[in-house]
Amino acid sequence: MNWKETVKVLLLTAGFVLVGNLIGFKINPIEALPGMLFLLAIVLAGLALAKIVPIKLPSIVYISALGIMLTVPGFPGAEWFTAQASKVQFLALCTPVLAYAGIASGKDLDDFKKLGWRIVVVSSLVFIGTFVGSAIIAQVVLKFTGQI
Repeated sequence: MNWKETVKVLLLTAGFVLVGNLIGFKINPIEALPGMLFLLAIVLAGLALAKIVPIKLPSIVYISALGIMLTVPGFPGAEWFTAQASKVQFLALCTPVLAYAGIASGKDLDDFKKLGWRIVVVSSLVFIGTFVGSAIIAQVVLKFTGQI
């Protein structure tokens, strides 16, 4: 992994997120900047951990674990971290990620065409299974917590 390029891409993405945050949610980029920098720090630390920890896990595992650990109630600074990160809207984060995914998948279009109708069936079953599974989990959790 080229750290210089990774940091450039992350900073570019952070800029897009801050602009999306302003346009879509009317949150001042200066107000959201500490939360964005906090999220960037977690991502960079997670990427570094994925490289140095002898247990080879995807970097998203380390990034998620760090984010969870730093925002658990009772952890020093957790309230501040949570307050700052909450100023960065999730949908503003999704926009550049989905744009990059679309660009990346566009280069594999020829491979996608070779799969033919089978990929439509498999994709449909995966989407339906994910939706039904999520609905069941939501139902159980909402019922257990007394929300419904």
